[in-house]
Amino acid sequence: MHNKAIQANLLMLLAAAIWGFAFVAQRVGMETMGPHWFNSLRFFIGVLALIPVVIWIGRSKAQSADQGPKVSTKALMLGGLAAGILLFIGATFQQVGLQYTTAGKAGFITGMYIFFVPLIGLFFGMKTGLGTWLGAVVALLGLYFLSINEDFTLSKGDTLQLICAVAFAGHVLMIGYLASRMDTVKLSLIQFFVAGVLAMILALYFEQLSWAMISSTAVPLLFAGVMSTGIAYTLQTIAQQHAHSSHAAIILSSEGVFAVIGGFLLLNEVLPPQGLMGCGLILAGMLMSQLMPRLRWPKRTVAS
Repeated sequence: MHNKAIQANLLMLLAAAIWGFAFVAQRVGMETMGPHWFNSLRFFIGVLALIPVVIWIGRSKAQSADQGPKVSTKALMLGGLAAGILLFIGATFQQVGLQYTTAGKAGFITGMYIFFVPLIGLFFGMKTGLGTWLGAVVALLGLYFLSINEDFTLSKGDTLQLICAVAFAGHVLMIGYLASRMDTVKLSLIQFFVAGVLAMILALYFEQLSWAMISSTAVPLLFAGVMSTGIAYTLQTIAQQHAHSSHAAIILSSEGVFAVIGGFLLLNEVLPPQGLMGCGLILAGMLMSQLMPRLRWPKRTVAS
């Protein structure tokens, strides 16, 4: 179990690195294609990338004594539908928001789902310690330094990324529940298809598409589709079989660090000192909320 936990952590760290650099691809893709078509095509590319894997794994299991978790087709479809809807909501707000903010800022704000995970867990009876709330306060202070304007308002892009973080928190919790109960690769395939169809519905209504757009956006689309969608989300789903949702969130949230690195190296994005301070506080808050989960509220003494 210890080795599986280490492997799971490494897989999630790899997924976070891919996602972080994918913010660059997603932002570049906005120069030649609308956000909804970009999302739809990247998810369908992810589906195409996983179909051979599903076939290969199916044949391997047919010849093996280990058949994996048994679950009905209906349950698998419903699980994929639920995960796909949450993935679609998060990806939509993220991609639209990238038109109005930098890749680095988007990565860090998206990573704030690290304390939205235990926060949402409160509604399902999951206890939250003092450390989580201290981390939340520190991260919110960091968000202020990173994103709040002089008139004390969030920019449009940063607000959309914050909503995206809430949706991805729900997605992490959903995957944490489903991953140990279902075939993880098939689950990924279904959620990508659901998210792709929903994004296409928006794209058909709001945007135009041409072959010139597709060819001009080919490289960002392929990276986002194959690496960020097909590989990284599948790594997350596989890894969360052996990781607690809150623990998974802290590792996956490191995508914010990789997003800042990618934005700096590939897009020449440079944050001012105040923004760097904000990133540092958000990262510190993320770490506090997960590394001090057992820090409890001081007990009240009752006077005799």
